[in-house]
Amino acid sequence: MLEDRATAVSSPTQWPAAYPKGYAVVDVETTGLARDDRIISAAVYRLDERGEVEDHWYTLVNPERDPGPVWIHGLTSEVLEGAPLFTDIAEEFAARLDGRVLVAHNAVFDWQMIAREYARAKREAPVRQRLCTIALSKELGLPLPNFKLESLAAHYGVVQQRAHHALDDARVLAEAFRPSLRAAAAGGVRLPLLECRPLTEWSDRPVPRQSSGGHGGYGGYRPSSWRPSRKRPACPYPNPGRYEDGKRLKQGMRVAFSGDTSVDRELLEDRATEAGLHVASSISRLTSLLVTNDPDSVTSKVVKARQFGTPIVDEAAFGQLLRDVEPADG
Repeated sequence: MLEDRATAVSSPTQWPAAYPKGYAVVDVETTGLARDDRIISAAVYRLDERGEVEDHWYTLVNPERDPGPVWIHGLTSEVLEGAPLFTDIAEEFAARLDGRVLVAHNAVFDWQMIAREYARAKREAPVRQRLCTIALSKELGLPLPNFKLESLAAHYGVVQQRAHHALDDARVLAEAFRPSLRAAAAGGVRLPLLECRPLTEWSDRPVPRQSSGGHGGYGGYRPSSWRPSRKRPACPYPNPGRYEDGKRLKQGMRVAFSGDTSVDRELLEDRATEAGLHVASSISRLTSLLVTNDPDSVTSKVVKARQFGTPIVDEAAFGQLLRDVEPADG
């Protein structure tokens, strides 16, 4: 059983009745960050409703392709050659997730990778809600220098042994999530739970990789036939107005996207939603910011943004802004 740290908050006697009854703390290592990339290892720590560890599980997965950035995760083709395929571990993986809230650091990424693997296997992951520990850290107002896993771990005195190893990353996250969960329960904090819907319409049509730099060797954007079967929830915050250069984004701001992005568009939009921004499908006078990697294009969104005087930033700048979104007033 994982040890409580000195900074952990004591478990409150009156546990919030609305809190989930169990959690699956998950980490997956992958061949890259794009839609067509594959899981190469997965780990799950199962926790009960108060964050007590029940058990843990780990597996390698043969991605049936090159393993991607070996210098990051350390898993070579030789190591993965004899590993089970995802279809071989899908049932056991599902049993670990069933009936629990999926917890991960940047949970939208782990969830989408898992959902796509299950779609390939013509199955559905038994996950209905996810909880991002980045979002929870913001809800708790933790004094972190940034929202990296290593910073959250350091805050609670958790020692990382093997970074980018799925089992150790899951262990570290579980150890950091437990005191965060207890602090939330003690303070009556609403957990930032988001709905998980399965992905559909997967096609095995091969898609060539398009070279793109600046992503740590994970490769660039590649089109695919994924279609998310979900409806984005309404933003709960009022629109505070337009983004001002040099300042922070603020919850409730309306953000629109135009053109290709190196990171999967749905992933970017979900990150924006989890940060408390309103993802808009069109440009109006109320739009706070347009994100595009081609500001000189003549797409309707870029043209309208220039007509309305809507601020425009590229994907890299938007990624930096997402790291420190100002809370909504009140």
